Amino acid sequence: MTNPHDSAPEDAKPAAAPGFRSAIIRQGTVRATTRSFLHALGQDDEDIERPHIGVFHTGGEMSPCNLNLRDQAQHAKTGIYAGGGTPHECPVVSVSDGLTMAHSGMRFSLISRELIADSVEASVRGHQWDGIFAIGACDKNLPGLMMGMLRCNVPSVFVHGGSALPGQTPGAEGRDLNVVDTYETIGQVLAGTATQQDLAQISRSCLPTAGACAGQFTANTMGMVSEALGLAPIGSSMVPAVFSERAPLMRRAAKTLMRAVWASAEGRGPLPRDIVTRQALENACAVVSATGGSTNAALHLPAIAHEAGIRFHLDDVAEVFARTPLIADLRPGGRYLARDVYYIGGAGVIMRSLLDQGLLHGDVLTFTGRTLAEELASAQAPDGQVVRAIDNPISRDGGLAVLKGNLCPDGALLKTAGLKTLVHSGPARVFESEEAAQAAVQAMRYAAGDVIVIRNEGPKGSPGMREMLGITALLYGQGMGDKVALLTDGRFSGATRGLCIGYAGPEAADNGPIAVLRDGDMVSIDARPQARSISVALSEAELAQRLQENAHARVNTGVRWGGLLEKYALTVRPAHQGAVTHSGAVTWLRDEG
Repeated sequence: MTNPHDSAPEDAKPAAAPGFRSAIIRQGTVRATTRSFLHALGQDDEDIERPHIGVFHTGGEMSPCNLNLRDQAQHAKTGIYAGGGTPHECPVVSVSDGLTMAHSGMRFSLISRELIADSVEASVRGHQWDGIFAIGACDKNLPGLMMGMLRCNVPSVFVHGGSALPGQTPGAEGRDLNVVDTYETIGQVLAGTATQQDLAQISRSCLPTAGACAGQFTANTMGMVSEALGLAPIGSSMVPAVFSERAPLMRRAAKTLMRAVWASAEGRGPLPRDIVTRQALENACAVVSATGGSTNAALHLPAIAHEAGIRFHLDDVAEVFARTPLIADLRPGGRYLARDVYYIGGAGVIMRSLLDQGLLHGDVLTFTGRTLAEELASAQAPDGQVVRAIDNPISRDGGLAVLKGNLCPDGALLKTAGLKTLVHSGPARVFESEEAAQAAVQAMRYAAGDVIVIRNEGPKGSPGMREMLGITALLYGQGMGDKVALLTDGRFSGATRGLCIGYAGPEAADNGPIAVLRDGDMVSIDARPQARSISVALSEAELAQRLQENAHARVNTGVRWGGLLEKYALTVRPAHQGAVTHSGAVTWLRDEG
Protein backbone atom coordinates (compact mmCIF):
# COMPACT_ATOMS: atom_id res chain seq x y z
CA MET A 1 0.00 0.00 0.00
CA THR A 2 1.37 3.43 -0.92
CA ASN A 3 1.57 6.30 1.48
CA PRO A 4 -1.06 8.94 0.49
CA HIS A 5 1.39 11.74 1.30
CA ASP A 6 3.92 10.69 -1.31
CA SER A 7 2.01 12.18 -4.26
CA ALA A 8 1.98 15.71 -2.84
CA PRO A 9 4.82 18.23 -2.83
CA GLU A 10 6.81 18.24 0.41
CA ASP A 11 5.51 21.63 1.59
CA ALA A 12 1.87 20.73 0.82
CA LYS A 13 1.64 17.61 2.95
CA PRO A 14 -0.78 17.90 5.84
CA ALA A 15 0.29 16.78 9.29
CA ALA A 16 -1.55 13.58 10.16
CA ALA A 17 -1.56 14.54 13.84
CA PRO A 18 -0.31 18.06 14.64
CA GLY A 19 1.81 18.16 17.76
CA PHE A 20 3.10 14.59 17.65
CA ARG A 21 6.87 14.37 17.76
CA SER A 22 6.80 11.12 15.82
CA ALA A 23 5.63 12.98 12.71
CA ILE A 24 9.29 13.80 12.06
CA ILE A 25 10.19 10.12 11.62
CA ARG A 26 7.34 9.11 9.34
CA GLN A 27 5.99 11.97 7.20
CA GLY A 28 7.08 12.98 3.73
CA THR A 29 9.14 11.67 0.86
CA VAL A 30 12.46 11.74 2.69
CA ARG A 31 11.02 9.54 5.43
CA ALA A 32 10.19 6.66 3.08
CA THR A 33 13.05 4.60 4.49
CA THR A 34 11.77 5.15 8.02
CA ARG A 35 8.36 3.95 6.93
CA SER A 36 10.07 0.88 5.50
CA PHE A 37 11.42 0.09 8.94
CA LEU A 38 7.99 0.63 10.50
CA HIS A 39 6.35 -1.61 7.90
CA ALA A 40 8.99 -4.22 8.69
CA LEU A 41 7.85 -4.08 12.31
CA GLY A 42 4.41 -5.22 11.12
CA GLN A 43 2.77 -1.80 11.00
CA ASP A 44 0.37 -0.73 8.26
CA ASP A 45 -0.32 2.85 7.15
CA GLU A 46 -2.90 3.39 9.88
CA ASP A 47 -0.50 2.17 12.57
CA ILE A 48 2.24 4.42 11.26
CA GLU A 49 0.02 7.51 11.41
CA ARG A 50 -0.84 6.92 15.06
CA PRO A 51 1.18 8.41 17.95
CA HIS A 52 4.11 6.15 18.78
CA ILE A 53 4.62 5.10 22.42
CA GLY A 54 7.72 3.59 23.97
CA VAL A 55 6.88 0.74 26.35
CA PHE A 56 9.92 0.52 28.62
CA HIS A 57 10.41 -2.40 30.97
CA THR A 58 13.25 -4.20 32.69
CA GLY A 59 11.87 -7.66 32.06
CA GLY A 60 14.24 -10.59 31.90
CA GLU A 61 15.76 -13.45 33.84
CA MET A 62 18.22 -11.45 35.94
CA SER A 63 15.97 -11.62 39.01
CA PRO A 64 12.44 -12.68 40.07
CA CYS A 65 11.58 -8.97 40.33
CA ASN A 66 11.89 -8.70 36.56
CA LEU A 67 10.70 -12.15 35.56
CA ASN A 68 7.14 -11.38 34.41
CA LEU A 69 7.47 -7.73 33.42
CA ARG A 70 7.48 -8.52 29.71
CA ASP A 71 4.18 -10.34 30.13
CA GLN A 72 2.77 -7.27 31.86
CA ALA A 73 4.12 -5.07 29.07
CA GLN A 74 2.05 -7.02 26.53
CA HIS A 75 -1.13 -5.93 28.33
CA ALA A 76 0.12 -2.33 28.33
CA LYS A 77 0.70 -2.57 24.58
CA THR A 78 -2.86 -3.84 24.10
CA GLY A 79 -4.20 -0.85 26.02
CA ILE A 80 -2.05 1.58 24.04
CA TYR A 81 -3.36 0.21 20.74
CA ALA A 82 -6.93 0.30 22.01
CA GLY A 83 -6.37 3.95 22.95
CA GLY A 84 -5.24 4.89 19.46
CA GLY A 85 -1.47 4.53 19.79
CA THR A 86 1.20 2.31 18.29
CA PRO A 87 3.36 0.69 20.99
CA HIS A 88 7.07 -0.04 20.69
CA GLU A 89 8.48 -2.43 23.27
CA CYS A 90 11.82 -1.11 24.58
CA PRO A 91 13.51 -3.42 27.13
CA VAL A 92 16.27 -1.74 29.13
CA VAL A 93 19.16 -2.96 31.29
CA SER A 94 18.67 -4.12 34.86
CA VAL A 95 21.07 -5.15 37.62
CA SER A 96 19.64 -7.27 40.42
CA ASP A 97 20.45 -6.23 43.98
CA GLY A 98 19.67 -9.79 45.07
CA LEU A 99 22.31 -11.36 42.83
CA THR A 100 24.93 -8.65 43.44
CA MET A 101 24.71 -8.58 47.26
CA ALA A 102 27.93 -8.83 49.26
CA HIS A 103 30.40 -8.93 46.37
CA SER A 104 31.97 -6.56 43.84
CA GLY A 105 29.00 -6.79 41.48
CA MET A 106 27.01 -4.51 43.81
CA ARG A 107 29.08 -1.61 42.44
CA PHE A 108 26.88 -1.78 39.34
CA SER A 109 23.52 -1.60 41.12
CA LEU A 110 23.19 2.15 41.67
CA ILE A 111 24.99 2.79 38.38
CA SER A 112 22.21 0.87 36.65
CA ARG A 113 19.76 3.59 37.74
CA GLU A 114 21.67 6.07 35.57
CA LEU A 115 21.95 3.57 32.71
CA ILE A 116 18.17 3.07 32.76
CA ALA A 117 17.46 6.83 32.74
CA ASP A 118 20.00 7.30 29.96
CA SER A 119 18.47 4.44 27.96
CA VAL A 120 14.98 5.91 28.21
CA GLU A 121 16.29 9.28 27.07
CA ALA A 122 18.28 7.80 24.18
CA SER A 123 15.34 5.77 22.90
CA VAL A 124 12.67 8.45 23.31
CA ARG A 125 14.73 11.29 21.90
CA GLY A 126 16.34 9.15 19.26
CA HIS A 127 13.08 7.69 17.97
CA GLN A 128 10.91 10.72 18.78
CA TRP A 129 8.36 8.65 20.71
CA ASP A 130 5.24 10.56 21.71
CA GLY A 131 4.82 8.99 25.15
CA ILE A 132 6.27 6.57 27.70
CA PHE A 133 4.75 3.60 29.50
CA ALA A 134 7.33 2.38 32.04
CA ILE A 135 7.30 -0.82 34.11
CA GLY A 136 9.95 -1.69 36.67
CA ALA A 137 10.11 -3.83 39.80
CA CYS A 138 13.68 -4.03 41.15
CA ASP A 139 15.25 -1.44 43.43
CA LYS A 140 16.98 0.84 40.91
CA ASN A 141 14.59 0.17 38.02
CA LEU A 142 11.79 2.22 39.50
CA PRO A 143 13.69 5.48 40.11
CA GLY A 144 15.70 5.04 36.90
CA LEU A 145 12.57 4.80 34.78
CA MET A 146 10.92 7.74 36.55
CA MET A 147 14.09 9.81 36.06
CA GLY A 148 13.99 9.00 32.34
CA MET A 149 10.32 10.04 32.14
CA LEU A 150 11.10 13.41 33.70
CA ARG A 151 14.18 13.95 31.59
CA CYS A 152 12.21 13.40 28.38
CA ASN A 153 9.08 15.21 29.65
CA VAL A 154 6.61 13.55 27.29
CA PRO A 155 3.23 12.15 28.43
CA SER A 156 4.10 9.23 30.68
CA VAL A 157 2.84 6.68 33.15
CA PHE A 158 4.78 4.41 35.48
CA VAL A 159 3.54 1.13 36.97
CA HIS A 160 5.43 -0.89 39.59
CA GLY A 161 5.52 -4.51 38.44
CA GLY A 162 4.48 -5.71 41.90
CA SER A 163 5.89 -7.73 44.77
CA ALA A 164 6.34 -11.44 45.21
CA LEU A 165 4.03 -13.39 47.47
CA PRO A 166 5.61 -14.41 50.78
CA GLY A 167 6.71 -17.96 51.39
CA GLN A 168 6.03 -20.34 54.24
CA THR A 169 7.75 -23.38 55.63
CA PRO A 170 6.55 -25.86 58.28
CA GLY A 171 9.43 -24.94 60.56
CA ALA A 172 8.34 -21.32 60.63
CA GLU A 173 5.00 -22.10 62.32
CA GLY A 174 2.96 -20.48 59.55
CA ARG A 175 4.96 -17.25 59.64
CA ASP A 176 5.28 -15.42 56.33
CA LEU A 177 8.82 -15.55 54.99
CA ASN A 178 10.73 -13.25 52.67
CA VAL A 179 14.29 -13.14 51.45
CA VAL A 180 15.56 -11.29 54.55
CA ASP A 181 14.79 -14.43 56.55
CA THR A 182 17.39 -16.24 54.47
CA TYR A 183 20.01 -13.53 55.09
CA GLU A 184 19.40 -13.63 58.83
CA THR A 185 19.43 -17.43 58.94
CA ILE A 186 22.94 -17.30 57.43
CA GLY A 187 24.00 -15.35 60.51
CA GLN A 188 22.30 -17.91 62.75
CA VAL A 189 24.21 -20.72 61.05
CA LEU A 190 27.49 -18.87 61.58
CA ALA A 191 26.55 -18.27 65.24
CA GLY A 192 25.63 -21.92 65.69
CA THR A 193 21.94 -21.31 66.44
CA ALA A 194 20.62 -22.76 63.16
CA THR A 195 21.62 -25.67 60.94
CA GLN A 196 22.49 -25.87 57.27
CA GLN A 197 19.24 -27.82 56.83
CA ASP A 198 17.29 -24.91 58.35
CA LEU A 199 19.01 -22.54 55.96
CA ALA A 200 18.32 -24.73 52.92
CA GLN A 201 14.64 -25.02 53.81
CA ILE A 202 14.16 -21.26 54.27
CA SER A 203 16.19 -20.34 51.19
CA ARG A 204 13.95 -22.57 49.06
CA SER A 205 10.73 -21.28 50.64
CA CYS A 206 11.17 -17.54 51.12
CA LEU A 207 10.59 -16.38 47.54
CA PRO A 208 7.96 -18.60 45.90
CA THR A 209 6.86 -16.37 42.99
CA ALA A 210 8.00 -13.71 40.59
CA GLY A 211 7.98 -10.19 41.94
CA ALA A 212 9.95 -7.73 44.05
CA CYS A 213 10.94 -8.54 47.63
CA ALA A 214 7.75 -8.59 49.67
CA GLY A 215 8.47 -6.10 52.48
CA GLN A 216 8.61 -2.31 52.52
CA PHE A 217 12.06 -2.48 51.04
CA THR A 218 13.33 -0.24 48.24
CA ALA A 219 11.20 -1.55 45.36
CA ASN A 220 7.88 -1.36 47.20
CA THR A 221 8.85 1.96 48.78
CA MET A 222 9.53 3.46 45.36
CA GLY A 223 6.33 1.88 44.05
CA MET A 224 4.38 3.87 46.63
CA VAL A 225 6.51 6.90 45.77
CA SER A 226 5.41 6.63 42.12
CA GLU A 227 1.79 6.93 43.24
CA ALA A 228 2.50 9.80 45.63
CA LEU A 229 4.36 11.70 42.90
CA GLY A 230 1.34 11.41 40.60
CA LEU A 231 3.18 9.33 37.98
CA ALA A 232 1.30 6.05 38.64
CA PRO A 233 -2.32 4.96 39.07
CA ILE A 234 -3.50 5.07 42.68
CA GLY A 235 -3.64 1.51 44.02
CA SER A 236 -1.25 0.07 41.43
CA SER A 237 1.94 -0.48 43.41
CA MET A 238 0.73 -3.01 45.97
CA VAL A 239 -0.98 -5.45 43.56
CA PRO A 240 1.19 -8.60 43.78
CA ALA A 241 3.16 -9.36 40.63
CA VAL A 242 1.43 -12.67 39.93
CA PHE A 243 -2.18 -11.58 40.48
CA SER A 244 -4.42 -11.64 37.40
CA GLU A 245 -5.63 -8.14 38.31
CA ARG A 246 -2.39 -6.84 36.79
CA ALA A 247 -3.62 -7.44 33.23
CA PRO A 248 -6.59 -5.05 33.34
CA LEU A 249 -4.55 -2.64 35.49
CA MET A 250 -1.98 -2.34 32.70
CA ARG A 251 -4.63 -1.89 30.02
CA ARG A 252 -6.45 0.80 32.00
CA ALA A 253 -3.23 2.68 32.70
CA ALA A 254 -2.31 2.54 29.01
CA LYS A 255 -5.67 3.91 27.89
CA THR A 256 -5.37 6.75 30.41
CA LEU A 257 -1.89 7.47 29.08
CA MET A 258 -3.25 7.66 25.55
CA ARG A 259 -5.81 10.26 26.62
CA ALA A 260 -2.89 12.31 27.94
CA VAL A 261 -0.97 11.83 24.68
CA TRP A 262 -3.89 13.07 22.58
CA ALA A 263 -4.43 16.00 24.95
CA SER A 264 -0.73 16.88 24.80
CA ALA A 265 -0.89 17.00 21.00
CA GLU A 266 -3.47 19.75 21.40
CA GLY A 267 -1.40 21.61 23.98
CA ARG A 268 -3.42 20.31 26.94
CA GLY A 269 -2.75 17.88 29.76
CA PRO A 270 0.07 17.69 32.30
CA LEU A 271 3.56 16.52 31.43
CA PRO A 272 5.86 14.83 33.98
CA ARG A 273 7.53 18.10 34.99
CA ASP A 274 4.09 19.64 35.57
CA ILE A 275 3.31 16.72 37.87
CA VAL A 276 6.57 16.36 39.83
CA THR A 277 6.69 19.64 41.73
CA ARG A 278 8.25 20.41 45.10
CA GLN A 279 4.87 19.69 46.70
CA ALA A 280 4.69 16.30 44.97
CA LEU A 281 8.21 15.47 46.19
CA GLU A 282 7.17 16.36 49.73
CA ASN A 283 4.18 14.03 49.33
CA ALA A 284 6.53 11.23 48.31
CA CYS A 285 8.77 11.85 51.34
CA ALA A 286 5.72 11.75 53.61
CA VAL A 287 4.67 8.35 52.28
CA VAL A 288 8.20 6.99 52.80
CA SER A 289 8.22 8.21 56.41
CA ALA A 290 4.68 7.02 57.13
CA THR A 291 5.55 3.49 55.98
CA GLY A 292 9.04 3.16 57.45
CA GLY A 293 10.26 2.81 53.89
CA SER A 294 13.72 2.32 52.48
CA THR A 295 16.48 4.80 53.24
CA ASN A 296 17.32 4.51 49.54
CA ALA A 297 14.31 6.74 48.85
CA ALA A 298 16.30 9.64 50.29
CA LEU A 299 18.88 8.98 47.59
CA HIS A 300 16.39 8.53 44.75
CA LEU A 301 14.02 11.42 45.46
CA PRO A 302 16.74 14.10 45.11
CA ALA A 303 17.75 12.40 41.86
CA ILE A 304 14.17 12.45 40.54
CA ALA A 305 13.90 16.11 41.60
CA HIS A 306 17.13 16.85 39.75
CA GLU A 307 15.60 15.57 36.51
CA ALA A 308 12.63 17.88 37.10
CA GLY A 309 14.96 20.86 37.53
CA ILE A 310 14.19 21.15 41.26
CA ARG A 311 16.84 21.48 43.98
CA PHE A 312 15.61 19.00 46.56
CA HIS A 313 18.42 17.56 48.64
CA LEU A 314 18.75 15.47 51.79
CA ASP A 315 17.93 18.43 54.08
CA ASP A 316 14.61 18.88 52.27
CA VAL A 317 13.85 15.19 52.66
CA ALA A 318 14.72 15.38 56.37
CA GLU A 319 12.20 18.16 57.01
CA VAL A 320 9.31 16.05 55.73
CA PHE A 321 10.51 12.89 57.50
CA ALA A 322 10.57 14.76 60.82
CA ARG A 323 6.96 15.94 60.60
CA THR A 324 5.31 12.76 59.29
CA PRO A 325 4.21 10.00 61.70
CA LEU A 326 4.82 6.30 61.12
CA ILE A 327 1.42 4.65 60.63
CA ALA A 328 2.11 1.50 58.55
CA ASP A 329 3.36 -1.58 60.41
CA LEU A 330 5.49 -3.01 57.62
CA ARG A 331 8.58 -5.17 57.50
CA PRO A 332 11.48 -5.01 58.09
CA GLY A 333 10.70 -2.95 61.20
CA GLY A 334 7.08 -4.12 61.50
CA ARG A 335 4.92 -7.17 60.89
CA TYR A 336 3.20 -6.93 57.50
CA LEU A 337 4.05 -7.15 53.80
CA ALA A 338 3.00 -5.55 50.52
CA ARG A 339 0.34 -8.20 49.95
CA ASP A 340 -1.30 -7.16 53.22
CA VAL A 341 -1.40 -3.51 52.14
CA TYR A 342 -3.07 -4.62 48.90
CA TYR A 343 -5.77 -6.52 50.82
CA ILE A 344 -6.72 -3.47 52.90
CA GLY A 345 -6.99 -1.17 49.87
CA GLY A 346 -3.47 -0.35 48.70
CA ALA A 347 -1.21 2.67 49.13
CA GLY A 348 -4.21 4.96 48.73
CA VAL A 349 -5.24 4.05 52.29
CA ILE A 350 -2.00 5.53 53.62
CA MET A 351 -2.11 8.60 51.39
CA ARG A 352 -5.76 9.36 52.17
CA SER A 353 -5.00 9.19 55.91
CA LEU A 354 -2.11 11.64 55.47
CA LEU A 355 -4.19 13.91 53.24
CA ASP A 356 -7.07 14.10 55.71
CA GLN A 357 -4.67 15.34 58.39
CA GLY A 358 -3.06 17.97 56.17
CA LEU A 359 0.16 15.98 55.77
CA LEU A 360 -0.11 15.73 51.96
CA HIS A 361 -0.63 18.39 49.30
CA GLY A 362 -3.90 17.38 47.65
CA ASP A 363 -3.92 20.00 44.91
CA VAL A 364 -0.98 18.55 42.95
CA LEU A 365 -1.64 17.05 39.52
CA THR A 366 -1.43 13.38 38.57
CA PHE A 367 -0.83 11.79 35.17
CA THR A 368 -4.62 11.45 34.77
CA GLY A 369 -5.02 15.24 34.71
CA ARG A 370 -6.92 15.08 38.00
CA THR A 371 -5.55 16.22 41.36
CA LEU A 372 -4.22 13.83 43.95
CA ALA A 373 -7.12 14.69 46.23
CA GLU A 374 -9.57 13.75 43.49
CA GLU A 375 -7.78 10.47 42.88
CA LEU A 376 -7.85 9.64 46.61
CA ALA A 377 -11.53 10.48 47.13
CA SER A 378 -12.61 6.84 47.12
CA ALA A 379 -9.66 5.44 49.11
CA GLN A 380 -10.55 3.21 52.06
CA ALA A 381 -10.01 4.00 55.74
CA PRO A 382 -7.12 2.38 57.68
CA ASP A 383 -7.77 -1.10 59.02
CA GLY A 384 -6.07 -0.33 62.35
CA GLN A 385 -3.49 -3.10 62.11
CA VAL A 386 -1.56 -2.97 58.84
CA VAL A 387 -2.16 0.77 58.74
CA ARG A 388 -3.08 2.67 61.89
CA ALA A 389 -5.11 5.83 62.21
CA ILE A 390 -3.09 9.05 62.29
CA ASP A 391 -4.14 9.73 65.88
CA ASN A 392 -2.73 6.33 66.96
CA PRO A 393 0.64 6.17 65.15
CA ILE A 394 3.40 3.67 65.75
CA SER A 395 5.73 6.67 66.06
CA ARG A 396 4.85 10.35 65.92
CA ASP A 397 8.10 11.37 64.23
CA GLY A 398 8.21 8.97 61.32
CA GLY A 399 10.17 5.87 60.39
CA LEU A 400 13.38 7.47 59.10
CA ALA A 401 15.81 10.09 60.36
CA VAL A 402 18.63 12.21 58.95
CA LEU A 403 21.51 12.62 61.40
CA LYS A 404 24.11 15.38 61.31
CA GLY A 405 27.19 16.31 63.29
CA ASN A 406 30.95 16.65 63.02
CA LEU A 407 31.19 13.08 61.72
CA CYS A 408 28.61 13.57 58.92
CA PRO A 409 28.29 17.30 58.11
CA ASP A 410 26.27 16.56 54.94
CA GLY A 411 24.06 14.11 56.80
CA ALA A 412 23.53 10.38 57.15
CA LEU A 413 20.41 8.23 57.07
CA LEU A 414 18.91 5.85 59.61
CA LYS A 415 15.70 3.81 59.48
CA THR A 416 14.25 4.23 62.98
CA ALA A 417 11.16 2.06 62.41
CA GLY A 418 11.31 -0.92 64.73
CA LEU A 419 14.41 0.22 66.66
CA LYS A 420 14.53 -0.63 70.34
CA THR A 421 17.00 2.14 71.15
CA LEU A 422 17.81 5.41 69.43
CA VAL A 423 20.98 6.21 71.40
CA HIS A 424 24.37 4.50 71.16
CA SER A 425 27.93 5.39 72.08
CA GLY A 426 30.93 3.18 71.50
CA PRO A 427 34.40 2.78 70.03
CA ALA A 428 34.88 2.80 66.27
CA ARG A 429 35.93 -0.47 64.64
CA VAL A 430 37.13 0.70 61.25
CA PHE A 431 37.19 -1.27 57.99
CA GLU A 432 38.39 0.01 54.63
CA SER A 433 35.92 -1.99 52.55
CA GLU A 434 32.81 -4.15 52.70
CA GLU A 435 34.90 -7.30 52.17
CA ALA A 436 37.07 -6.56 55.20
CA ALA A 437 34.03 -5.91 57.38
CA GLN A 438 32.21 -9.00 56.08
CA ALA A 439 35.14 -11.24 56.98
CA ALA A 440 35.34 -9.78 60.48
CA VAL A 441 31.61 -10.08 61.09
CA GLN A 442 31.51 -13.68 59.82
CA ALA A 443 34.32 -14.53 62.24
CA MET A 444 32.61 -12.43 64.97
CA ARG A 445 35.73 -10.30 65.41
CA TYR A 446 33.86 -7.43 67.02
CA ALA A 447 32.32 -6.71 70.41
CA ALA A 448 29.01 -5.56 71.80
CA GLY A 449 28.96 -1.77 71.92
CA ASP A 450 31.21 -1.31 68.87
CA VAL A 451 30.42 1.13 66.09
CA ILE A 452 31.41 -0.84 62.99
CA VAL A 453 32.62 1.64 60.36
CA ILE A 454 32.82 0.67 56.68
CA ARG A 455 34.33 3.38 54.48
CA ASN A 456 35.42 3.88 50.87
CA GLU A 457 32.01 2.61 49.73
CA GLY A 458 30.46 5.94 48.67
CA PRO A 459 29.31 6.84 45.15
CA LYS A 460 32.76 7.95 44.07
CA GLY A 461 34.98 5.86 46.33
CA SER A 462 33.48 2.44 45.78
CA PRO A 463 32.66 3.48 43.02
CA GLY A 464 28.96 2.72 42.89
CA MET A 465 27.91 2.98 46.56
CA ARG A 466 27.47 -0.66 47.51
CA GLU A 467 24.62 -1.90 49.70
CA MET A 468 25.37 -3.63 53.01
CA LEU A 469 22.34 -5.86 53.64
CA GLY A 470 24.50 -8.97 53.85
CA ILE A 471 26.43 -7.61 56.83
CA THR A 472 23.43 -6.18 58.68
CA ALA A 473 21.50 -9.42 58.29
CA LEU A 474 24.50 -11.41 59.57
CA LEU A 475 24.62 -9.22 62.68
CA TYR A 476 20.96 -9.95 63.42
CA GLY A 477 21.41 -13.61 62.70
CA GLN A 478 24.25 -13.67 65.22
CA GLY A 479 22.00 -12.05 67.82
CA MET A 480 24.05 -8.83 67.79
CA GLY A 481 21.84 -6.61 65.64
CA ASP A 482 20.72 -4.45 68.56
CA LYS A 483 24.06 -4.54 70.41
CA VAL A 484 26.23 -2.72 67.86
CA ALA A 485 25.90 0.21 65.48
CA LEU A 486 27.06 0.32 61.90
CA LEU A 487 28.14 3.42 59.95
CA THR A 488 29.09 3.59 56.28
CA ASP A 489 29.39 6.00 53.38
CA GLY A 490 27.82 3.23 51.32
CA ARG A 491 24.13 2.28 51.25
CA PHE A 492 21.81 0.01 53.15
CA SER A 493 19.06 -2.08 51.67
CA GLY A 494 15.47 -1.22 52.39
CA ALA A 495 15.44 -4.61 54.10
CA THR A 496 18.06 -3.53 56.63
CA ARG A 497 17.06 -3.15 60.26
CA GLY A 498 18.97 -2.08 63.35
CA LEU A 499 21.11 0.94 64.21
CA CYS A 500 22.57 1.01 60.71
CA ILE A 501 23.53 4.46 59.44
CA GLY A 502 24.39 4.90 55.79
CA TYR A 503 25.01 7.53 53.12
CA ALA A 504 27.48 9.30 55.43
CA GLY A 505 28.55 12.52 53.77
CA PRO A 506 30.96 13.72 52.70
CA GLU A 507 32.18 10.26 51.76
CA ALA A 508 35.72 9.09 52.45
CA ALA A 509 36.74 9.62 48.82
CA ASP A 510 35.83 13.31 49.23
CA ASN A 511 37.89 13.51 52.45
CA GLY A 512 34.86 13.46 54.70
CA PRO A 513 35.41 12.94 58.43
CA ILE A 514 34.61 9.24 58.09
CA ALA A 515 37.91 8.98 56.19
CA VAL A 516 39.96 9.88 59.28
CA LEU A 517 38.22 7.80 61.95
CA ARG A 518 40.57 5.46 63.80
CA ASP A 519 39.93 2.32 65.81
CA GLY A 520 38.91 3.31 69.30
CA ASP A 521 37.59 6.79 68.48
CA MET A 522 34.40 7.28 70.48
CA VAL A 523 31.35 7.74 68.28
CA SER A 524 28.05 9.00 69.69
CA ILE A 525 24.70 8.49 67.96
CA ASP A 526 21.48 10.11 69.13
CA ALA A 527 18.54 9.55 66.76
CA ARG A 528 15.91 10.96 69.12
CA PRO A 529 13.82 13.74 67.52
CA GLN A 530 15.35 16.44 69.70
CA ALA A 531 18.89 15.50 68.71
CA ARG A 532 19.25 13.66 65.35
CA SER A 533 23.04 13.75 65.78
CA ILE A 534 26.14 11.71 65.03
CA SER A 535 29.56 12.85 66.23
CA VAL A 536 33.06 11.71 67.09
CA ALA A 537 34.77 12.77 70.32
CA LEU A 538 37.51 14.85 68.67
CA SER A 539 38.19 18.54 69.08
CA GLU A 540 37.60 20.77 66.10
CA ALA A 541 41.35 21.36 65.81
CA GLU A 542 42.26 17.66 65.96
CA LEU A 543 39.63 16.73 63.38
CA ALA A 544 40.81 19.52 61.05
CA GLN A 545 44.41 18.36 61.38
CA ARG A 546 43.52 14.76 60.54
CA LEU A 547 41.54 15.90 57.50
CA GLN A 548 44.41 18.07 56.29
CA GLU A 549 46.91 15.22 56.66
CA ASN A 550 44.56 12.83 54.88
CA ALA A 551 44.03 15.27 51.98
CA HIS A 552 47.77 15.37 51.39
CA ALA A 553 48.05 11.57 51.67
CA ARG A 554 45.31 11.01 49.07
CA VAL A 555 47.00 13.00 46.29
CA ASN A 556 47.47 10.82 43.19
CA THR A 557 46.33 7.67 44.98
CA GLY A 558 43.03 7.22 43.12
CA VAL A 559 42.33 3.79 41.63
CA ARG A 560 41.78 3.64 37.88
CA TRP A 561 38.83 1.31 37.49
CA GLY A 562 38.39 1.52 33.75
CA GLY A 563 35.15 1.18 31.80
CA LEU A 564 31.79 2.06 33.32
CA LEU A 565 33.05 2.40 36.89
CA GLU A 566 35.64 4.95 35.86
CA LYS A 567 33.12 7.04 33.93
CA TYR A 568 30.75 6.93 36.89
CA ALA A 569 33.40 7.93 39.45
CA LEU A 570 34.38 10.94 37.30
CA THR A 571 30.82 12.27 37.00
CA VAL A 572 28.86 11.22 40.10
CA ARG A 573 27.77 13.86 42.61
CA PRO A 574 27.49 13.41 46.40
CA ALA A 575 24.86 11.17 47.98
CA HIS A 576 23.00 14.04 49.65
CA GLN A 577 22.40 15.44 46.15
CA GLY A 578 21.08 12.09 44.88
CA ALA A 579 24.31 10.70 43.39
CA VAL A 580 23.31 12.05 39.98
CA THR A 581 25.67 12.15 37.02
CA HIS A 582 24.71 15.23 35.02
CA SER A 583 24.38 18.93 35.74
CA GLY A 584 20.63 19.49 35.54
CA ALA A 585 17.27 18.91 33.87
CA VAL A 586 17.58 18.17 30.18
CA THR A 587 15.84 20.56 27.80
CA TRP A 588 13.96 18.79 25.03
CA LEU A 589 15.61 19.41 21.66
CA ARG A 590 13.60 18.60 18.57
CA ASP A 591 15.97 17.30 15.94
CA GLU A 592 14.20 18.86 12.98
CA GLY A 593 16.85 20.90 11.28
